[in-house]
Amino acid sequence: MSLGDDHQSSGDYDGPGRTRLRLPEEDTGPRRGGRSSSRSLVTVVGVVVLLIAAIAFANRGGDGSASAKGGSADRPKTSATAPSGTRPVQSGFAHDEQGAQSAAANYAVALGSDGMFDTARRHEIVQSLADPGWVDRLQSGFDADYSEAFLEKIGLDKNGKAPAGVTFVNRTVPIGTKVTSFKDSAATVEVWCNGLFGLTGEKTTNPVTSSWFTVTMRLSWAGNDWKVTETSQRNGPTPVPGDNPVSGADEMSKAVEEFGGFTYAR
Repeated sequence: MSLGDDHQSSGDYDGPGRTRLRLPEEDTGPRRGGRSSSRSLVTVVGVVVLLIAAIAFANRGGDGSASAKGGSADRPKTSATAPSGTRPVQSGFAHDEQGAQSAAANYAVALGSDGMFDTARRHEIVQSLADPGWVDRLQSGFDADYSEAFLEKIGLDKNGKAPAGVTFVNRTVPIGTKVTSFKDSAATVEVWCNGLFGLTGEKTTNPVTSSWFTVTMRLSWAGNDWKVTETSQRNGPTPVPGDNPVSGADEMSKAVEEFGGFTYAR
């Protein structure tokens, strides 16, 4: 049941919204006099101005006139990878598909955090996000996962603490969500995640590694909020690793201490 701890070339780029304008090459033939040169210059300037105007219009993003004429149906559809939602929720999740996705993403973060390795903190996390009728079942399952034998195996003490001078890392970062079923009182959401897990330190046998996995979260609508009833996890989808050089233990430890983890993911 534990989440995220599966123990088991560069080039020139202009970037989005930037366009290179290639002007006509210089005329290498015989000159035709001042009038012809002036006309050519005017033509070039005119083309450049038209191109710039077209680019500015394309990137303007609309000023309300489009909706007045054509309505929302004429607007481009939102990309599947673009952020969605009207505004982040402050307490509780909306009783719709978006709310279920937000809940699942954030619950994946909580259940895949280092807090799950401390008994008291783990119970607090589970009780706060589990359906009341499923708390005992979920809690006993996670307690079995985070046994003293398991903690010892990964280099932590019975309280989930790392040795002196070593930093324990366990973070889950949602990449995207997908609703596979939705009803008024229940939803199933898959959360694609990237995870960091391990210990920083020069002599550690469990260095921090990155993994990719998908968490399936079954939710119920209880007490005016989405709550967890079941969770499961599978590996992938996993992208091809990049060519980034591996950071040293000191750099990784410093990054973990300086960059706080997210608690709200969508």
